[in-house]
Amino acid sequence: MISEGENEFIKDDENEKTQEEESCDNNEKRIVANLYKKPFLGGFRHKVTGLMYLNASSQTNTKKYIHYGLERFDRDTQTVQSKNQILQTYCDTSTQMTKPGCYIAEVTDKIIIPGKYITAAEKEKDMLEKVIFLQSYWRRWLAKRLVNNLRSDQEQRIKWEKEVEEKKVADRADRLRQEFERRMNPQTNRDFDLLYAALEKWRKEEILSIDLMHSGSARKAALIGLLEQESYLIQSIERHRINANSENLQEHILLFLKKAAKPKFWRAFDGGKTEMYTKNTLRAEKLRDLYNSLQMTYLTHGEREDVLCTLKQTVQEYKCKLTEEIIELVNREINLLTRGVKEKNLEGLRLRISTLFLQFCKNPQYNPEVARLLKVPNNPLKLLKNIFFCPSCNSYLPSSEFPLASNSKIAGRCSKCVKLDNTARLRNDFSKIHFMLLQIRLSEESFDDGSQIPYLMQDADLQYLVEIIWNSQSALSGVSEISELVLVRWNKHKHWSPWNCILLSKDESIAHLKLDNTLEAYGRIFIGKVKQKHLLAKNYFAKLFSLTNKNGLKLQSEVSENRDSL
Repeated sequence: MISEGENEFIKDDENEKTQEEESCDNNEKRIVANLYKKPFLGGFRHKVTGLMYLNASSQTNTKKYIHYGLERFDRDTQTVQSKNQILQTYCDTSTQMTKPGCYIAEVTDKIIIPGKYITAAEKEKDMLEKVIFLQSYWRRWLAKRLVNNLRSDQEQRIKWEKEVEEKKVADRADRLRQEFERRMNPQTNRDFDLLYAALEKWRKEEILSIDLMHSGSARKAALIGLLEQESYLIQSIERHRINANSENLQEHILLFLKKAAKPKFWRAFDGGKTEMYTKNTLRAEKLRDLYNSLQMTYLTHGEREDVLCTLKQTVQEYKCKLTEEIIELVNREINLLTRGVKEKNLEGLRLRISTLFLQFCKNPQYNPEVARLLKVPNNPLKLLKNIFFCPSCNSYLPSSEFPLASNSKIAGRCSKCVKLDNTARLRNDFSKIHFMLLQIRLSEESFDDGSQIPYLMQDADLQYLVEIIWNSQSALSGVSEISELVLVRWNKHKHWSPWNCILLSKDESIAHLKLDNTLEAYGRIFIGKVKQKHLLAKNYFAKLFSLTNKNGLKLQSEVSENRDSL
């Protein structure tokens, strides 16, 4: 602190400028360019020598603070607030000793014996050993944790692989079980195709064994016996087909009446569903319930008579030949029920009533809602369009009855004739191929990029692609089980097509779809084989290729370019 008697404070800026000029004269080598004006912090003048002393700040420029937009904290705000307290001990102390006239008890005294002197090097060595000991335990704990994590990952991996393998086995067992059930209890046309395919396979094996074991007249007798067995099996299959058709027909009728009685509905702006019953839907619902009541076989005589009376009141509103016949049959059944005739003897009559009432329900004049479900349009002029002639059954049918392949030029035979020919001669089973086609369509829907070719292909087209072009085996591993193979995109950035696909197993397809560039992932020879198969597919499906391209004239040029590249 400066006293007032010895020094005087300077508080004007002119003295500061004078001090700077004098300091520059005394020491010319220490010249600092004033980039900014220094603040005046005060000073004093020596009263004896007359020199002036100023309180100066740093001669260098202060570091500018750069704000990075982030909140920062200094160390002082992150530490515990401490408080310092000074304790000064006394320099002069005294010790009370035992002396004559003064007794000091020695009960609480302790004898301290000095130990071994430890040098700084020994202490440092001991500390190093303890540090190494702690580090060893710490590293041991880290190693044990790493090993436990690796063991846990390994167990999870083994568990996952086991679950995948069990799932594969379960899927295969489920597929075999379904195939066995389809053979034992066939219901659909594909189930009967499976039976006929198995029959054809058995027949070929038997013929081969007969050719190896017999010759001459014995061979002819064995072939005759084989023909009789085949005829018996065909009769059994056809009996199952008749039973299945009768059951399926009844299900189709109930589904037809259910669709006709379905109310009108539409989606609201909030995603809700709004339903509306109209006069026609209520009429269709009434007829559907009445038909279901006629099909019940567990009704008593009184309940059956009530149903017949309701049917009579429903149809007598309209006067025509059909309703008159229904009323006549209803009166006959009521008369027989009152006489106590057995129900077994009434089955034929009840079947006639159900058949005639079904015709009544399918007539748009009596049930207007079925008009939108019937295949035959109300306007006969619409039949003149899209009608083709089947040379096999000599029938004129709509275009929907003709299965058109990708490379077909004419309509050909109808679906019934094709099915009959397959049952009689070829006996091919397209169930696995059809399931593969459904998988392709489902996978293309997941891409959601407007792919159209999978929906244009038929089962026969996919069968040619799988069996002829790809030889019914995986391009990588050679797996030949059709149920384990899938056709995926060769280049996942382009639409699926016969010239942009590859036949792989399910596990291989998952890894293949993760590749961004197939030309870098596979070898040159393998890519050449795949390109060759794509070229064969493009030549076979040339018409399909021209339909899916804006300019079909580019086909020949692209085919020639691919041939030159191969």
